Amino acid sequence: MDLQHIPLSDLKVGAVNVRHARKAPDVSDILPSIRARGVLQALLVRPNANGFEIIAGRRRYFAARMVADEQGVPLDEVLVPCAVTTSGDDAGAMEASLIENVARVPMDELAEYEAYARLLKQGRKVEEIALTFGITDLRVKQRLAIASLHPQIKDAFRAGNIEGEDLRLLTSASKAQQKQWALKFAAEASGEQDGERAPRGFYLKHWLFGNEQITTKAALFQLEAYRGCRQ
Repeated sequence: MDLQHIPLSDLKVGAVNVRHARKAPDVSDILPSIRARGVLQALLVRPNANGFEIIAGRRRYFAARMVADEQGVPLDEVLVPCAVTTSGDDAGAMEASLIENVARVPMDELAEYEAYARLLKQGRKVEEIALTFGITDLRVKQRLAIASLHPQIKDAFRAGNIEGEDLRLLTSASKAQQKQWALKFAAEASGEQDGERAPRGFYLKHWLFGNEQITTKAALFQLEAYRGCRQ
């Protein structure tokens, strides 16, 4: 890995950055430091056809751009320290981005789920992901199961409209059931009085399974926190 000082104009947030495509980050906590001393911690980048893409260090990049705009300095005149890694290894770059983000501050749970799913698509195995991040295979499987949920269910969880228990139960639902639940939730959110409320908690479990008993051997949650009957 090579340390270089690269102009802001040559840097772009890479698609492998686990926070890529999300809204511009809140940089208010690091902005005063960067105003005073500049970027001290190197960004992790790799070369591409148009310059360099940022694997980790997105917030530092946005803060440095804000300071440049405030001071009226052209982006090609602002140099920031960058650790340059090799191109081509998307899975390795994504892991590096995820490791830095998890170490700095816990990511939104769904962002973590989606990151693991992207690593899986890059060829990583469940056991490899678990070993890299020091977690269990079960936790990785939990994340991957939630990542495959209907988008509206994930949005409802992110907005705080359903609990983690509901999210776990819905991972056991068929695609048709997930779609049906999402339609009920949309009707509920729009204030339609005639629409049936999207079930949650005990009612969700009954709606999904009725009186059918589900073996805990198939659980995608920590059994230590489970208070129901075990089979």
